[in-house]
Amino acid sequence: MLRKIRTVLAIIVFTLITLLLLDFSGTMYRIFGWLAKIQFLPALLALNVGVVAALVLLTLLLGRIYCSIVCPLGVMQDVIGWIRKHLPKKLFKHVKTKNLYSYSKEKRWLRYNVLALFVISFVAGIGSFVALLAPYSSYGRIVMNLFRPIYEWGNNLLANIAEHYDSYAFYSVETWMRSVPTFVIATITFATLLVLAWRNGRTYCNTICPVGTMLSFLSRFSLLRIHFDSEKCRNCSKCSKNCKSNCIDYKTHTVDYSRCIVCGNCLDECQFGALSYDILRLHSPARKKQDSVDEGRRAFLTGLTIATATAVLAQDKKKVDGGLAAIEDKVVPTRNTPLTPPGSLSASNMARRCTGCQLCVSECPNDVLRPSTDLLTLMQPTMSYERGYCRPECTRCSQVCPSGAIQPVQREDKSSTQIGHAVWIKKNCIPVTDGVECGNCERHCPAGAIQMVPLDADDPLGPYIPAVNEAVCIGCGACENLCPARPFSAIYVEGHEVHRTI
Repeated sequence: MLRKIRTVLAIIVFTLITLLLLDFSGTMYRIFGWLAKIQFLPALLALNVGVVAALVLLTLLLGRIYCSIVCPLGVMQDVIGWIRKHLPKKLFKHVKTKNLYSYSKEKRWLRYNVLALFVISFVAGIGSFVALLAPYSSYGRIVMNLFRPIYEWGNNLLANIAEHYDSYAFYSVETWMRSVPTFVIATITFATLLVLAWRNGRTYCNTICPVGTMLSFLSRFSLLRIHFDSEKCRNCSKCSKNCKSNCIDYKTHTVDYSRCIVCGNCLDECQFGALSYDILRLHSPARKKQDSVDEGRRAFLTGLTIATATAVLAQDKKKVDGGLAAIEDKVVPTRNTPLTPPGSLSASNMARRCTGCQLCVSECPNDVLRPSTDLLTLMQPTMSYERGYCRPECTRCSQVCPSGAIQPVQREDKSSTQIGHAVWIKKNCIPVTDGVECGNCERHCPAGAIQMVPLDADDPLGPYIPAVNEAVCIGCGACENLCPARPFSAIYVEGHEVHRTI
């Protein structure tokens, strides 16, 4: 019964989180956005005391049930292991394979050294390393970069079919690669997890994952645990061969509670009733031996494998002006200060709290957010306006962020939040280069921060150019996005290290 309940809950949570990351319509986060906010590390970074306290209490009561139900990366490894276990054996008749699960000793030196590096990186503000190891964020990158393009292509196929029958139940979306480095990292992460889970179950959870290591300190003292009745055990080894955490030693009748995720596999497989999940029997001989081991582990110990790259071809839709001439794509301008979304407060707050889970990138309806390629903020969201601009009425990214890197912003507050200011580039401006009228930037500025003035004050009949009122400009990027100059816009937005309220 424990196994069935856990499996059903894990499938539900895993499916909903995956759909949350795949969704581009903005409907899923309104209903299931809370699933991202109950992930351990994002809740910890967001200082969400209620969620963190609930997860700590859950672990102290039931063990590492979080890792087997709530964490999508952990469930993904279980899915890979399940596929490996249920494939026909004749597929591997010419390949020497070992049993999927078997007992292995805890690699404490690796677990605690990785956790130490993780904590040091967090304190030092090296967000890229923190994002690299965060389990929920790793899964978000995998879905966003590898699975979402397939999802979007399938949606576009349905949209084309629906359009043929004069139906608009679906609408096409453009599929494009937001960041090559993030795509490569997501591919390597997925390939590594695939190999590890295929070979030996939850190796990543038990040796590398910092969240798993943190929760392991608590799970050693959980109220409910799986334990042996030595008198009933027949040493058949079925429990060890079905333990996805490789933490059951049937020879010594012990369970490593720091790695046990309470999956229930061992309980189902034991035919002699030698295993049970209840309040620990303090007088169990096996438990006394385990306690002596755990005592020596309570002190805190200080302390990309396979490179596989796949090419994903983005849809290459040719943009044309009235079907007559191709429109050249814009080139990303060089910004001295990167742009961070309204609600992020400052570049330092973003770097300190963001785990690079890609949920805000996935939810951005205007294609403004994309992962940073800067080494220190790698995979964290940054803004650019080649494909759209940050509309003042849109606050979706601030609503979905689970870690507090982007604080919730109301629409009226966003219109008065200055994330940057527009800068005019004379050599790119069409009135100057071509001698024709334009004024696109002035007409579309939602803040009224741009006014067209004569290039030569003594020649009112000459070309008019934009003059930016930096005190009013909010940095939304409407001017940069809608500027007709190609490939470089004649006006672009320079970011602010610290956001201002105007």
